Amino acid sequence: MRVVGEYRKELNLQRTNHHKGVQMEQKKLDLREVLEYIDPVDCSYEEWLNVGLALHHEGYPMFVWEAWSSNDGERFHPGECEAKWNSFGAYTGKQITGATITQMAKENGWTSNRSSQWDATAIPFGTMVMANPDPYKIIDKTWVEASDIEIPKHYPQEQRVEDLTKYLQALFEPEDYVGYVNTVYTHQDKDGKEIKSPTKGSYGRTQNQILDALRANNKVDDAIGTLDEEAGAWIRFNALDGKGVKNDNVSSFKFALIESDNMELGKQKAIIEQLELPIAAMVYSGGKSIHAIVHIDANDYSEYRNRVDFLYQIVQKNGFKVDKQNKNPSRLSRMPGVMRAGKPQFLIATNIGKESFKEWEEWIATVNDDLPEPEDLNALWDNLPDLAPSLIDGILREGHKMLIAGPSKAGKSFALIQLCIALAEGRPWFGFDCAQGKVLYVNLELDRASCLHRFKDVYEALHQAPNNLDNISIWNLRGKSLPMDQLAPKLIRRAEKKGYKAIIIDPIYKVITGDENSADQMANFCNQFDKVCTELKCAVIYCHHHSKGNQTGKRSMDRASGSGVFARDPDALIDLLEIEAENLDENKLEGAPVDTNQCTAWRMEGTLREFPRFKPVDLWFEYPIHKVDDSGFLSMAMFKDAQEKGLNKMNKAKQSAKEKKKQQLVDAFNIAAAKNGFSGRADIKEVMEIMQISETTLRRYLKEMPIFKVELGEIVSNENVNLDKF
Repeated sequence: MRVVGEYRKELNLQRTNHHKGVQMEQKKLDLREVLEYIDPVDCSYEEWLNVGLALHHEGYPMFVWEAWSSNDGERFHPGECEAKWNSFGAYTGKQITGATITQMAKENGWTSNRSSQWDATAIPFGTMVMANPDPYKIIDKTWVEASDIEIPKHYPQEQRVEDLTKYLQALFEPEDYVGYVNTVYTHQDKDGKEIKSPTKGSYGRTQNQILDALRANNKVDDAIGTLDEEAGAWIRFNALDGKGVKNDNVSSFKFALIESDNMELGKQKAIIEQLELPIAAMVYSGGKSIHAIVHIDANDYSEYRNRVDFLYQIVQKNGFKVDKQNKNPSRLSRMPGVMRAGKPQFLIATNIGKESFKEWEEWIATVNDDLPEPEDLNALWDNLPDLAPSLIDGILREGHKMLIAGPSKAGKSFALIQLCIALAEGRPWFGFDCAQGKVLYVNLELDRASCLHRFKDVYEALHQAPNNLDNISIWNLRGKSLPMDQLAPKLIRRAEKKGYKAIIIDPIYKVITGDENSADQMANFCNQFDKVCTELKCAVIYCHHHSKGNQTGKRSMDRASGSGVFARDPDALIDLLEIEAENLDENKLEGAPVDTNQCTAWRMEGTLREFPRFKPVDLWFEYPIHKVDDSGFLSMAMFKDAQEKGLNKMNKAKQSAKEKKKQQLVDAFNIAAAKNGFSGRADIKEVMEIMQISETTLRRYLKEMPIFKVELGEIVSNENVNLDKF
């Protein structure tokens, strides 16, 4: 078996010869250099194993892992890395890549000056876009200055008793059972060195009983028993049930222990203080560490584990090399008020930092929220920032969001394609001037061929020359769409550095994440559009359908399907509502510049955040484009109110009844006239019998409809009337 020295020699050769073993592309980071920022001493077994798996996955030779592992003199065993390495070929768990190593290095102060395939700051596809790529990092550990710790040269009994009393009062209630150890047993470690370890100790006395003994004796050892001043003494920081010292015997899960044996004392204290940990008591161990007893305030063991894991994660991210073996709630900590190998185990402080775990957790979230600080308006009044330029004049600014809502068959997709063309060509859109620029159309609904043909059809229907097709990009995702929280980072990756002024997503129901009727879920969904806007500094425009049912009496912002968040979130809401034929006076549409029998009529309304509400725009949808009704026919033909509409309906009904009567009279006349050989004359009584009406009624019909006249008891057709038309 080769010794570590040989491995190191081979490692140096590998650094200068990329043709031995795996060849590394120049653009890749050399993970061997990154490993210099990770101390195997600080790694858990799982972390150590993940480093090996990552190196194996990226094609590095085994000796790289072994050489790095050998820096942990206490746990390193020759041959162990090789044995593990040989088993990695059969590994079927979650893929571990070089990103694991770069992330571990980042937590220890490493930064990359370039983007690589492993750079944890790069956004991989399928990853949520986060405002802060390294959450919960509060302290720049490269700039931590040690905090002073004044270790007493003399530790009199009075101070010892006071320290232990304050400690017990800070952690326990009077009736709590306190576990402590003042006796040791001697044994040998793996190297044959004699060491002293704590026994199970005492666990049948309450806080009140121990305090009474301290007050009565004024000496710590008289109160708790004889001490081994070479080894010191220990105490369990959580109350017990008085029946044992295991986790099952813990009666309250109030506290956790934070300790490190691998850091300068002053830096330990500085990080603890800067993190504002909710410290109940902080004790100098008499050795290499501070023991910080931290409020956890858990209701049960499960909650305790979750909170301790979170606590350890935070302190580790901020440079505190925490001893992960101290997670158990029944763990021993150093007792203040005693001596250990000539040094005092003394109480440094009680009740510092935040008052509770909840308060601290909220503070952690606050300092990591990446939100801007409040600004003093007075300081900005005379130097206000420039507004974003208009993208659609009077409707939308660059970098903002717009929603187009409408019912099925409103031509929303065609309206969006018209907008694409308007932006690309620098032309008006429904009468609103557009800034010229590049636009990305994300097609989620049509097959690729249909989508491309639509663009050409719309260009031709607009009689618009395709002079700036380079300004339009189309991303066809039919059958490949993802929920928006997954699509957003992929979209950002593809669109960055393209200089798009707008990204149009059509339609959004294809990418909705969650229940569209849930305000919370839809607020999170809409936040994805904000991320796209922020990251790409462009507008995001999308469409959605109306809710079911009649929309006539609703406000424009209440018509979109799902939660009201949809309509209230964007900076501009454009709503299309059909103008039903029954709301138009068809007589007034004569002369309109479109075939009214082939078109549908629409009214476009806007609810805007940055601009005043514009006057509704009337449109004809003449497939495949919308045309503005510049001539005002729709406005003129629309009934002014319900009364006018009702009168028109009533007049139509009367006219219809009159036409029906006329037809009945003509039919009866023709039947009666047939008896006279179609002489143009019919007996009045025969017509009455056929129609089953009185002579009075018949004569009224004849008077109202002068297509006939009466002569000598006969009805005679007017020579100027062609009865064949009836």
